[in-house]
Amino acid sequence: MSNIVAIQNIADYIGQEVTIQGWLYAKTGKGKIQFLQVRDGTGIMQAVLFKPNLPPEIFEAGKRLTQESAVVVRGVVKENGRAPGVPGGFEIDTADLQVVQLSQEYPITPKEHGVEFLLENRHLWIRSRKQWALLRIRATVMRACREWLDTHGYVEMSTPILTPAAGEGTSTLFEVDYFGDTVYLAQTGQLYNEANIYSFGKVYCFGPTFRAEKSKTRRHLTEFWMIEPETAYQDLDGLMEMEEQFVSHVVQRVLQERRPELEVLERDIRMLENVTPPFPRVSYDEAFERITKIREESDDPELKELLKLEWGDDFGSPHETELTKLYDRPIFVYGFPTVCKAFYMEPWPNRPEVCKSVDMLAPEGYGEITGGSERISDPDLLLKRIHEDNLPEEAFTWYMDLRKYGSVPHSGFGLGIERTVAWIAGTHHVREANPFPRTLGRVYP
Repeated sequence: MSNIVAIQNIADYIGQEVTIQGWLYAKTGKGKIQFLQVRDGTGIMQAVLFKPNLPPEIFEAGKRLTQESAVVVRGVVKENGRAPGVPGGFEIDTADLQVVQLSQEYPITPKEHGVEFLLENRHLWIRSRKQWALLRIRATVMRACREWLDTHGYVEMSTPILTPAAGEGTSTLFEVDYFGDTVYLAQTGQLYNEANIYSFGKVYCFGPTFRAEKSKTRRHLTEFWMIEPETAYQDLDGLMEMEEQFVSHVVQRVLQERRPELEVLERDIRMLENVTPPFPRVSYDEAFERITKIREESDDPELKELLKLEWGDDFGSPHETELTKLYDRPIFVYGFPTVCKAFYMEPWPNRPEVCKSVDMLAPEGYGEITGGSERISDPDLLLKRIHEDNLPEEAFTWYMDLRKYGSVPHSGFGLGIERTVAWIAGTHHVREANPFPRTLGRVYP
């Protein structure tokens, strides 16, 4: 048998006989010639069946192929810059075709399908070219995240998915019966990472997190993946410097390795190419003033209504979108009001109504992709904040212990993988950035 090769490496085999193992994505042709679009998980390429060069049974087997039939194709790789829809302009002059399985009538056809139908058939939808490209980008984003952290002294830690209390002081939790006790699916691994830094200095966790918010927006999932670095002896300024290096690395790695996938998605990459440090830094107060000014100067009644804002409110999607229109790269908004952030955030010096928090907002209307802060390091202040948020003190005894035995200034953030992938890939709904999204009312398939 000739070499079994991946389509993504096909350019290395020009003039050689190779074997491709994959599935039929589409086919065209008439008379004595057939063009098969074959995908193998790494890409799509064209296999040409020319009747005079093949045994009759091979050519007829090609004619009978149905969409998503499993096939093994053997032939010589040739250059063909004119080949329609062929990445890189290569094709296989087919010498042999093996039908592993003739697919039944495939439910997802080239015609238009509704979103609900596609989500109901997500297990099949991920085979489509655009969904494939999105999920390839997702894999690269996840690898690039680990790559930067691993090479900058961070140690990956596993944190619990079952927790005794809310991680962020909210009530949007999924309850689980734990042998008669009520526990919750984790919103974050951050609190446990704060314990880990006192052993390792710099750590991160990476895994699924859960939010029971009854939200149907394009930015929300009930289950999503988040990477959360935490660093000892790091203040808010150090955190922002670290974040911009981290996110820039991820974006540039995708640009370096996933150009073909970005082209499949027809992504305009000009804004992505701007993602290099430093990122603009805007205080909440400054952002509040700019949004207020945009609202006052707008002639659009609908926009005016969407941009309503009082000092102390967290920013919603419309506020973030209008603010980021002023910049050509991600921005930091720091110093949010304490009332709209989690209990563990360090107060601003001489301004207890403000905390040392920071969100990174992606441009082009994609909004918040990271949220972080400098953490409270004083045990008395932390206990006060726990009481103010009406949280169960006994559930946080271990967390307060961290402030009693060698407490230091420390900070960290969480980056949502789906939002980051949606921004980089240019899709405006995070459900497409997860292989099997969990949204309000959908847990199938």
